Amino acid sequence: MKKTDTFFVIHNFNTVPEELLGFCENYVIYDASTEKKTRDELERKGYPYIPIENTGHNITTYFRYFADNYDKLPEYMCLCKGNMLGRHCSKEYFGRVYDNKYFTFLYEDKDIFAKLKQQGIMSGEGEPVECLVSESHYLEENTSWYVESPNHPHRYFDEYNSMLTFIYKKPVIPKYNVFSPGACYIVSRGQVKKHTPEFYRNMNKIMNYGLDPSFPSEAHHVERMLPVIFGESYEENEWMNDEALFDRKIEERIPLIQFQDSIRGKRMKKLRKLEYKLKKGIGL
Repeated sequence: MKKTDTFFVIHNFNTVPEELLGFCENYVIYDASTEKKTRDELERKGYPYIPIENTGHNITTYFRYFADNYDKLPEYMCLCKGNMLGRHCSKEYFGRVYDNKYFTFLYEDKDIFAKLKQQGIMSGEGEPVECLVSESHYLEENTSWYVESPNHPHRYFDEYNSMLTFIYKKPVIPKYNVFSPGACYIVSRGQVKKHTPEFYRNMNKIMNYGLDPSFPSEAHHVERMLPVIFGESYEENEWMNDEALFDRKIEERIPLIQFQDSIRGKRMKKLRKLEYKLKKGIGL
């Protein structure tokens, strides 16, 4: 198999991504493993890595890489997780797309309809409201159902739409989101450089404020927003490119969200909790 010159940015957790590394010439591993044996094995096999704090998800790793290497980004990057093969896509699928030189969703699920029906995720007409619109593009109704998870608290945003309008001026509010569950993509330097290093550092502040008990639900919003970040041309709000201003603006969100949580109608809360129970298991 020919190795690609696409640079692999790998977020790794408690695994040795040996099979994945067989696809690329150059890579960086950001290792968030909590098991000592993983790093021992990485070192034994001669795989260099950068130790990082475990934030519970992979998107902050990508954004950190963008900000830290902004002036020397590779032409093409594969943003992936150490356990991507077999979890988010098959080796067969990845073998067909790993050398793509264009925006590529790294996701595949041949059994999605059976899984959705088994989980009871149905619309009023008896069909799943989530589906694949192509081999790798996952479509989901934009309801922010995951916010009610007790495992993924929220501090700044309790819905996708409010985060989107905080980041961008006058974005289209979608009825559906199309994204890659697991947040794995092939992207170009040009796509990444649509935004500034400050933008990516500020985005990480939204997602990495704690693990209590797991990562914030804001990371689920960003997971669904990545195709917008990489593909759309919306104008950012000025605070997204100014870290000091951003810090003030994001803190203003806290009392607003606390107030909204306190007055949210019982009916809406019950509906969201029911929706969460039906849909748990899809995504990061």
